[in-house]
Amino acid sequence: MKKEKFDKNNIFGLGEPNINFVQYFIGNSYLNPLTDMSKTSLFIANVTFEPGCRNNWHIHHAKSGGGQILICIAGEGWYQEVNQEIRSLKPGDVVVIPSNVKHWHGAKKDSGFSHIAIEVPGEDTKTEWCEQVSDKEYKKIN
Repeated sequence: MKKEKFDKNNIFGLGEPNINFVQYFIGNSYLNPLTDMSKTSLFIANVTFEPGCRNNWHIHHAKSGGGQILICIAGEGWYQEVNQEIRSLKPGDVVVIPSNVKHWHGAKKDSGFSHIAIEVPGEDTKTEWCEQVSDKEYKKIN
């Protein structure tokens, strides 16, 4: 997808470089918070991945509730849960990620990718960051 079209479709905007989580991504990502955590317990953000960018395997732990919901809005990406087939994502796709499920997501090699990330409230929630999705693994799917 051409950058002009991607930018037009990425209606919430690029946001700022995702510097607080840079160690958990291969490539550049950007974060645009859509809710203010001082005013609500529901964190919602637009996350944008440059082509080829993906996050590490990770788990949204919770004693109850928790997890994450992704709403794809621009470009094309990938989502995979551990020991499951990889899923291609495009605008309009919704991914419901249960708590305590190891997974990763990111952009395809030739497309930027943006999704709205909704952190589902729960009891004793925390994110555990795991190993990278290596270039060798990633190239197998592209």
